[in-house]
Amino acid sequence: MGPTQLAAQDHGKRVASVFEMEEEGFSLFHGSEIPPEHAEHPPLKRKKGPAPKMLGNEVCSVCGDKASGFHYNVLSCEGCKGFFRRSVIKGAQYVCKNGGKCEMDMYMRRKCQECRLRKCQEAGMREQCVLSEEQIRLKKLKKQEDDQARTVVVRPNPPSLPNTPHKLTPEQLGMIEKLVAAQQQCNQRSFTDRLKVTPWPQAPDPHNREARQQRFAHFTELAIISVQEIVDFAKQLPGFLELTREDQIALLKTSTIEVMLLETSRRYNPETESITFLKDLSYNRDDFAKAGLQFEFINPIFEFSKGMNDLQLNDAEYALLIAINIFSADRPNVQDQSLVERLQHTYVEALHSYICIHRPNDHLMFPRMLMKLVSLRTLSSVHSEQVFALRLQDKKLPPLLSEIWDVHE
Repeated sequence: MGPTQLAAQDHGKRVASVFEMEEEGFSLFHGSEIPPEHAEHPPLKRKKGPAPKMLGNEVCSVCGDKASGFHYNVLSCEGCKGFFRRSVIKGAQYVCKNGGKCEMDMYMRRKCQECRLRKCQEAGMREQCVLSEEQIRLKKLKKQEDDQARTVVVRPNPPSLPNTPHKLTPEQLGMIEKLVAAQQQCNQRSFTDRLKVTPWPQAPDPHNREARQQRFAHFTELAIISVQEIVDFAKQLPGFLELTREDQIALLKTSTIEVMLLETSRRYNPETESITFLKDLSYNRDDFAKAGLQFEFINPIFEFSKGMNDLQLNDAEYALLIAINIFSADRPNVQDQSLVERLQHTYVEALHSYICIHRPNDHLMFPRMLMKLVSLRTLSSVHSEQVFALRLQDKKLPPLLSEIWDVHE
């Protein structure tokens, strides 16, 4: 056996050990915090019509860097555009150490956030432009999902679903009952792990170093519990153990983050705009940020969770959707794609019949649910970008999540 084969074999063993839970570690994504207060400014009327064309040599009206276009009514660079958007969405209020007298340039923009935000506002950036663009984006996303739902296809040339009157077979009923019971069992086991999680600190100062580290540890330990729960559930899926060990690992490695996001959406409370873990630990967007996540990842999580909440799925529908997500034959390194497709199709058929029976008047519910799996692929890509950014910051992931997300030194 050559060196390459030995290396591949060693990597496979390390991955396998991860999913046997022989190693533990925790990680989420480290990002900058934005203080919670919001400086109010009177709304300005937005000028209608397209932004003027650029010549290519324009500079940012805020810091003097090369401008990338007209953002929020002002000629600015990508950095100041993102800074202003994050500040508005978060409702940030910064404090200048120099009494608000900093001269803003490409160097000082990183040093003084208060003066940078004030310069953005003085240059003409408008808060309502941020909100309007966000609302338009969400509206376009919903329209896109509805349009795609009318023509959705699970896989190229999928086996056709039956046209006979919809009813669940005894086998399907038994499978659904087993899935729901497995989920409840895995959730109950997770509740017992609550005492192992680092307590959420009560320090009032959001910049307290020790408190930030505790919040980070708290969230990452919740992530580890979630991964363990997903692995336990997958092992109880009918057909999963029919796959080779290598295909089991390949499916779990690539579906784990997406299943985590599906499980997160189940815990979303639209009234408080928060997500609850382990029965009564609730977190809003600010809490996610205080734990070290970046808003570029936080906002899509909450938007996806809100969209899933609007569907009002029950336990059986969530369990079937998660099973369909896990049995995705197009995942990297899957060898027996034919078997994975056949297994997935049994769950697709069951979900289709279940929805037709329980939601007979909503003909778009089934394709809408499958389109959520497409949205998850996009969220998974955002997650990968966060992991890559974490590596650039020289933030090391622990062994478990490092192996799942293919992060190697």
